[in-house]
Amino acid sequence: MLSHILSLIIFTPLLGAIVILFIPKEKKEAIKATALIFSGLSLFLSLWLFLLFEKSNPQMQFVENHSWIPSLGVSYSLGVDGISLPLVILTTILTFLSIIYSFIIDLRPKEYFFLFLLMEVALAGVFLSLDFFLFYIFWEVSLVPMYFLIGIWGGPRREYAAIKFFLYTLVGSVAMLLSILALYFNTGAQTFNILDLAKLHPFAQDFPWQCLVFWGFFLAFAIKVPIFPFHTWLPDAHVEAPTAGSVILAGVLLKMGGYGFIRISLPLLPQACHHFAYIIAILALISIIYGALVAMAQSDFKKMIANSSINHMGYVMLGVAAAMAIGKDNLNSCSIALNGAVLQMFNHGVITGALFLLVGVVYERTHNRDLDAFGGLGVRVPLYAGVLTIFSLGSLGLPALSGFISEFLVFLGSFKVFIWITCFAVLGIVITAAFFLGMIQRVLLGELNPKYAELSDLDNREIICLFPLIALMVLIGVYPAPILNVIGTAVEHLLVVIMP
Repeated sequence: MLSHILSLIIFTPLLGAIVILFIPKEKKEAIKATALIFSGLSLFLSLWLFLLFEKSNPQMQFVENHSWIPSLGVSYSLGVDGISLPLVILTTILTFLSIIYSFIIDLRPKEYFFLFLLMEVALAGVFLSLDFFLFYIFWEVSLVPMYFLIGIWGGPRREYAAIKFFLYTLVGSVAMLLSILALYFNTGAQTFNILDLAKLHPFAQDFPWQCLVFWGFFLAFAIKVPIFPFHTWLPDAHVEAPTAGSVILAGVLLKMGGYGFIRISLPLLPQACHHFAYIIAILALISIIYGALVAMAQSDFKKMIANSSINHMGYVMLGVAAAMAIGKDNLNSCSIALNGAVLQMFNHGVITGALFLLVGVVYERTHNRDLDAFGGLGVRVPLYAGVLTIFSLGSLGLPALSGFISEFLVFLGSFKVFIWITCFAVLGIVITAAFFLGMIQRVLLGELNPKYAELSDLDNREIICLFPLIALMVLIGVYPAPILNVIGTAVEHLLVVIMP
């Protein structure tokens, strides 16, 4: 079983999705229970994987490699290291909690939970694939469930948001496909294996072509992150998506872009990465400041959280850019920055996923997301107020909460590499604090709107969804060593290999 644990993590939800297809649509509770059980099994397997994982081993572990299409060099190849493991665990945790939250769904639950499990399959597959052909299949499949989740269960402008999301990401996928084909034909090795291609140093003697391939991958990953100016699909998709869809969109889908830069661009195209590192850093800075300022200007609760994701993923890209600029004199700084970037992806998923759940909690009760329509809710719903406050403080980077440690590592590592860019990027924390504290004041403090005088506090289902995320945020904020030990070994190995 251990030799196939990665396949089990990926395809256990698929088995659940198939089972759901055979359950009559009238049996809603059976459908929901099935989705929960199979997603829970995948979560259990991912946590077991964490316990079995050798923290000091930088190589791929639990590798599965089987010939698939020999004539093309395509293989069914899976593996996990310290960079992908946290993202796999994040995927299974957020999917499991999102399914619990989604027990309130009564509109076509059979299709809803089928699509949710299918999306979990695709996301886990992206983070565990070591073959470009397999990676691309999972990457593309992840678009379909989210398209339908937004288009069917979304808000008033759901069709527009779903189409915009799909077309944006499809354009990036096409560019990535062309880059994959260029790598395949350049090496002449008849393989799509990502690790094998990296060892062959594709386009090492043809820098213009390497740059062209780099920008093909860049477009695909930048749209997913998203980096300014490829971000405009994100606010629409977030606002119109159902609550659980927004959790997965912000918590996991955005990480596919950051993971792509680290897993593919850095090891396969190191010279191009080094050459364009400064441009990536500038785009990261713009995303940090712009995302925070746009979030501060919002009066819609969900739009504010959505735009804050642009800001927080900007920190990820700043850490990635620092790693791209690696040299013999700054290896330690680049390692610290990339450690921070990977940890920031995990922390952002936990914190922002919880914030979208909290937006959903108040929206389900009031059918209103206007920040100025509330006020004084802290007295009426004290448990909700406390949870919202602690996650807001985590998002703005309060010490002892997980958001602080990852942002601190990004700034600490990036400072030596991009001193002025890092100095300006720190302003993003100040602006983030301003709009989160402003949100707390508008929603929780002041005079209570009589319209919401009978508002109910968190129920048991919502508590079950939110408190594991609080525990994770506090645990990593106070004692980040267990997850940093996992990430750090893989990051250091990657940077040593690509160092010029």
